[in-house]
Amino acid sequence: MSHSPRRPSPDRRSVLRGTVAASAALALPAVGAAPALALSGRPRAAWGVQTGDVTTSSGLVWVRSDRPARMIVETSATDSFRRTQRLHGPLLGPGTDFTGTTPLRGLPPGEQIHYRVTLADPDDPRRTGEPVCGTFRTAPARRRQDVRFLWSGDIAGQGWGINPDVGGFRAYEEMQRLDPDFFLCSGDTVYADGPLSPSVTLPDGRVWRNITTEEKSKVAETLGEYRGNFRYNLLDDNVRRFNAQLPTVVQWDDHEVRNNWYPGQIFDDARYTEKNADVLASRAMQAFSEYFPVSTLPARGQDGRLHRVVRYGPLLDVFVLDMRSYRNANSPGRQADDEQGILGAEQLAWLKRELARSRAVWKVIAADMPLGLVVPDGATNFEAIAQGDPGAPLGRELQIAELLRFVKHRRITGTLWLTADVHYTSAQHYTPERAAFKDFAPFWEFVSGPLAAGGFPANALDGTFGPERVFVRAPNRANVSPMESPQYFGEVDIDGGSGELTVRLRAEGGTVLFSKVLQPGLVGQ
Repeated sequence: MSHSPRRPSPDRRSVLRGTVAASAALALPAVGAAPALALSGRPRAAWGVQTGDVTTSSGLVWVRSDRPARMIVETSATDSFRRTQRLHGPLLGPGTDFTGTTPLRGLPPGEQIHYRVTLADPDDPRRTGEPVCGTFRTAPARRRQDVRFLWSGDIAGQGWGINPDVGGFRAYEEMQRLDPDFFLCSGDTVYADGPLSPSVTLPDGRVWRNITTEEKSKVAETLGEYRGNFRYNLLDDNVRRFNAQLPTVVQWDDHEVRNNWYPGQIFDDARYTEKNADVLASRAMQAFSEYFPVSTLPARGQDGRLHRVVRYGPLLDVFVLDMRSYRNANSPGRQADDEQGILGAEQLAWLKRELARSRAVWKVIAADMPLGLVVPDGATNFEAIAQGDPGAPLGRELQIAELLRFVKHRRITGTLWLTADVHYTSAQHYTPERAAFKDFAPFWEFVSGPLAAGGFPANALDGTFGPERVFVRAPNRANVSPMESPQYFGEVDIDGGSGELTVRLRAEGGTVLFSKVLQPGLVGQ
């Protein structure tokens, strides 16, 4: 299996040049400017385009306008757009912060799709803005086609935002050069609870400088402030170019709302006038659904869900979890009976059912929190699953034990856990020989991140499921800036011929820190 990135086809390179040119022509509005204040003229899509949840035959295209507009999407097999299919999408207006998605269906599998989005004046369809172009690959229908994707999370956190002095979010450019099929964003897509200062002085005297906006000057509470947090990342040129080249599978964690939140929580935090987590989570979810193309959140303002399966051809199914919306309250985690756990009973039943149905060679479980890493919440409570007691499962561990037992007894092959959250990169191998709970098959969990945030020391391990830290790279102090420590992302490469899956943990700068090859068709590894 080759470790070098695929070489884009000439058509792919040319459409990317066109996208960059279009981005330059469509300069972003003034930071913090609202669409309602935009000058009169033709609609503009200055925030770029993006695609999400792409399968063998479908995908979602996203755009944001600077004023009311009709979204029009054209697709083509080539970047010349000589022959196109034209779709009329939704009317974009203030109810969705002028964002919208258009579903693409009936696409050919395993092919490069070129698309362009045009915004039309709803009162005069002839009055259109400049098209913005993008491209993506559909999932392969044949097993013998390779699949490659990247994952990471934790973006614009701990006070480290877009720094023009260092080129903004540089890891996105590096990931783009690897030309993967898609990107799995493992949560903490924004830090709505993390205001940005114009500058931060580092321990060595250097100064980190942030691009700032009004919405990033305080913790987010209103719908407008949450929208501004999701809009912030799109100010970065690297992010917009990345979004135009490849699709994303996205999930959320806590910082989209507030650090360590859980349903029903009432905050004791002087920064907030709204103390009810459920109220803030509802506003954050609306903004999240407006700014990311997610197949299970198609209707703005209506109930939807984030947990879903993205089926990426015969080699891969991605099981996207929501470990935030259905959890019980953070606690010491010593309950002997815990049906709700971190997933909720309904989501756990869904996950077991979909894992059993899956015929993919590899079943990636995309978790927004790690399994065996101890993540505290204050002096006595715990934020993730592990609670530091290496004995038999208790609290949220009971739900994970039930799932792992199910995977073993149903002989479900090819499971692999990927996550971010803890702001370092590591590889953990879990086996019953080292565990207090023994009724499961061995498996791997890989951690990567942050992608554009502060780095933190490694968390302790909990022995309940027998993890061994095979590799770790982490700073030795808390909140190390991206100037002082590299950012991290992971790569998964599945060989279509052998079915082997290779995981690489990467550091910004092109370094492969750790690599592991897994064999297909096994219940445990």
